[in-house]
Amino acid sequence: MKFENKFLWGGATAANQIEGGFLEDESGDSISDHLTQGSKTKVRKFTKTIDSNEYYPSHKGIDFYHDFPEDIKLLGKLGIRAFRLSIKWSRIFPNGDESEPNKKGLQYYDRIFDELHKYNIAPVVTLSHFDMPINLVSKYNGFANRIVVDLFVRYASTVIKYFKDKVKYWITFNEINFACLPTGNLEVLGVYNNATTDYTNPIDNQSLRYQALHNVFIASALTVKYAHSLNLGIMVGCMISHVTLYPLTSHPTDQTKTQEEDALFNNFCGDVQVKGEYPFYIKKYFDDNNIKISIFNRDKQILKEGTVDYYTFSYYMSNCVSHSKNNETTAGNLLGGVKNPYLKMSDWGWQIDPEGLYYTLFKIYDRYHLPIMISENGFGAQDVIKNGVIHDQYRIEYLKKHIYWMKKAINQGINVFSYMVWSPFDIVSSSTGEMDKRYGLIYTDMNSKGEGSLARIPKDSFYWYQSEIKKGLTSSL
Repeated sequence: MKFENKFLWGGATAANQIEGGFLEDESGDSISDHLTQGSKTKVRKFTKTIDSNEYYPSHKGIDFYHDFPEDIKLLGKLGIRAFRLSIKWSRIFPNGDESEPNKKGLQYYDRIFDELHKYNIAPVVTLSHFDMPINLVSKYNGFANRIVVDLFVRYASTVIKYFKDKVKYWITFNEINFACLPTGNLEVLGVYNNATTDYTNPIDNQSLRYQALHNVFIASALTVKYAHSLNLGIMVGCMISHVTLYPLTSHPTDQTKTQEEDALFNNFCGDVQVKGEYPFYIKKYFDDNNIKISIFNRDKQILKEGTVDYYTFSYYMSNCVSHSKNNETTAGNLLGGVKNPYLKMSDWGWQIDPEGLYYTLFKIYDRYHLPIMISENGFGAQDVIKNGVIHDQYRIEYLKKHIYWMKKAINQGINVFSYMVWSPFDIVSSSTGEMDKRYGLIYTDMNSKGEGSLARIPKDSFYWYQSEIKKGLTSSL
């Protein structure tokens, strides 16, 4: 099978993991700027104020803020057709609640988009990628306050209007469904209880969290509605972290438990953003857990009028579900599960399941009938550089097998229009804040302490992906 020329082969990043440039050009600080470094064994910390004794990886990132011309030149050499990046809200509105945007922030992204277009690379822009101005957390408790809906829409409409001739593809909120877990309080919603000592295991008020998530749904829908009002062919998508779930056994309770967990984590947010209404099953879940939220009458109309144009999701692994408590468990992208005896695992305990991508694409397209972008797929590993080269055959095998199953899905008639590798570059890990967990096709010479030359060195996987894009992936496994 040959992919059509319009297929968007791409790579994905996030501002808080690549940019650096902390407080430069009148930028404000954001949630990510207050997250310290961690590791596989050390949890990152969130500090309300910057502690001079701590290292905050986002302050430096991989210095894309200054190096973007050369980095984008490398992307041009790679041959990708699309580059997913995020705009840092606090570069545009430093405190989040100003009446006028920071022109220097707009000009910075303007230069990036111009550079991308020079190499015929389409920008795919995420408006909120686990970040918001820290002032909105301190002053309003993030999206727990309805005021922040208006502030987000002001920010979103400002950048969409400003870049309307340079950006066609937008995504409102990254992995929005993490807000269905307590761990999503801070990074997705900007909600933080001051008595919390570990932000990854926060003091959680379910009603407050789901109220904040509702407000995020409204902010997203109003943004979509505004973008459509410009009538310029702009497309706006949702973004879901899809952690595919299988029942561990044929026990009926394994089946029903899987169905319930899949609905609550993988389907709920997509159902609201695609269908424009709350699904039937969430109402019972709210009743059973005494979750009470306020939904204004006009909100129902807003959700209906602000449905997304395409569906995007991240896919790294799958997990199993069991009614039994005596099973070996695995790690994951903030959501772990029961170990699948048929799958191998990465060094970080993530189960590798290429065929699961086919299963997931079939499920999503059958449910929503929207164009699909695989907005993140990649393999984290401790790469070794030897004599100036990095042989990462394990990453090539991971990507090759996932792309193979994507091809099978497309052959079934599933409308997948874009595939994004996470990530073109080694970048700061979102979950641990370290550099040791490397996803990149391009090596970044920097360690987890921020030390190194920052030189970019293409890995074997870079040349493999470059070749596969050129030949249209006509070769079989």
